[in-house]
Amino acid sequence: QVRLVESGGGLVQAGGSLRLSCAASGIFFSLNTMGWYRQAPGKQRELVAEITTSGRTNYADSVKGRFTISRDNAKNTVYLQMNSLKVEDTAVYYCYAHQVGIWGQGTQVTVSS
Repeated sequence: QVRLVESGGGLVQAGGSLRLSCAASGIFFSLNTMGWYRQAPGKQRELVAEITTSGRTNYADSVKGRFTISRDNAKNTVYLQMNSLKVEDTAVYYCYAHQVGIWGQGTQVTVSS
């Protein structure tokens, strides 16, 4: 069974940076498309970024130019580098493995003004 564990969240000031990690463990053969989603209080969960095994990426318009998704297939880990953080980025960030439909437990990102 696949497990996804996010880490790297925390409290930062607006304009700062954080790097989130999502490590996959357990029994699996492939995790083709990996994604980062986020959910702010009272709002729906939304796609932040996604990446395929080959490195093709897609970003939400709200984070383009500020966030970068990457992955290390050998380590079964996906990353989200978040720069120029805004208060609006405050949310719980979740890792998602599309091909197996598995979510991580989430990691809190809080951006203060």
